[in-house]
Amino acid sequence: MTDFRIEKDSMGELRVPADALWGAQTQRAVDNFNMSGHGLPRPFLRALGLIKAACAKVNADLGMLDVSRAEAIRQGALKVAAGEFDRHFPVDVFQTGSGTSSNMNANEVIARLASSAGHVIHANDHVNMGQSSNDVIPTAIHVSATLEISEKLLPAIRHLRETIDARAGEWQGVVKTGRTHLMDAMPITLGQELSGWSAQLGAADARLRDTLVRLRKLPQGGTAVGTGINAPDDFGARVAAELTYLTGVAFEPMNNLFMGLASQDAAVEASGQLRALAVALMKIANDLRWMNSGPLAGLAEIRLPALQPGSSIMPGKVNPVIPEAVMMACARVMGHDASIAIGGQAGNFQLNVMLPMIADSLLDSIHLLANACRALADKAILGMELNLEQMEASLARNPILVTALNPIIGYEKGAAIAKRAYAEGRTLLEVALEETDLDEPTLRRLLDPAALARGGIQAGMTGAGG
Repeated sequence: MTDFRIEKDSMGELRVPADALWGAQTQRAVDNFNMSGHGLPRPFLRALGLIKAACAKVNADLGMLDVSRAEAIRQGALKVAAGEFDRHFPVDVFQTGSGTSSNMNANEVIARLASSAGHVIHANDHVNMGQSSNDVIPTAIHVSATLEISEKLLPAIRHLRETIDARAGEWQGVVKTGRTHLMDAMPITLGQELSGWSAQLGAADARLRDTLVRLRKLPQGGTAVGTGINAPDDFGARVAAELTYLTGVAFEPMNNLFMGLASQDAAVEASGQLRALAVALMKIANDLRWMNSGPLAGLAEIRLPALQPGSSIMPGKVNPVIPEAVMMACARVMGHDASIAIGGQAGNFQLNVMLPMIADSLLDSIHLLANACRALADKAILGMELNLEQMEASLARNPILVTALNPIIGYEKGAAIAKRAYAEGRTLLEVALEETDLDEPTLRRLLDPAALARGGIQAGMTGAGG
């Protein structure tokens, strides 16, 4: 057939699509693996291209590869890194656990690109020189995750946090009813409430930055089993230095290459930090949903931007679609974390054998969370409006303000006043005037919500929780 060509490898001949840049080993993987219908993601392919470019440069510097051939490989690899040939990476995520098929896919594509420049390039002997799938794929996981966290996720977290901080500054003086157990509690300001969200994001940012210290350590140079067979002693250090030059990120060689091939502990750690961020975003999204609930039968403290009709049958209904989408993304990240934890346990002797799944899951988590942060910032928090009338009305009816009188009248008396106010549907001030010897100016001062939101003994704070 004219739309195929014949390629061969150590196992024999087979047909490859005529216009494909890949070769026999990639084609065998295409024929064998068809579980998910999608390949490894763009950030991973970028990392693969960068690694192959760095290795070619180092091989030339060490005199292992002639300069012209090395430069042809390097240029082809950089085009792969830039995404010019993504359609020529058809290997399914669910493949051999070492990711050998994806490594050979890169080797074959780059070899064909480099050979078209007038050189004879062999995928194994030249493109894969000084390397093994067993160190290239774990290195690609570290490089891709590091770049995606640094370039996309951390800026997205910062953007969301800055958006929250700006709104918190606007609403620092807006007092509302606090809630514990979803029940009325002592007052806080809206600015204080949002400051808690911002602090959660700040902690997530710090944890991720700490994890990057370990993700930036690369196992390149360990080759087949960690001993570095067929690679010069300083190969890994030189590749890390070249990757640093190419990306601007300070990569360095891993201290123990046996650990780097046999385990995925850094990926497991990174996934755990992503899960923690997902938990924080889930909390923020749920708070927004509750605060927006109504507009008549819920809390109705805020109005989120109306982005689309909320029902195919109920006219005029508008739903909190962005918080809901964020929550689903967070749920997926939590699922990925479970997969990555299981994958991390598959480090049998000298090699982990769930590398492609770990890579795909980790990078998808980073992608989802970066987009979730920006969606919350730009399509929810930035445009949300306050229902001040509703917040003020709820605050005025809140009998829990009696907590401020505890140091004066005691807990038992305060509880009786609160229960009577609830039962009779009256304000706390009215009942307290009848049940205590305190005059109205004193009670108004002690029960001032703005003062109570500042906390402290003078605001009636007793130190009890709940």
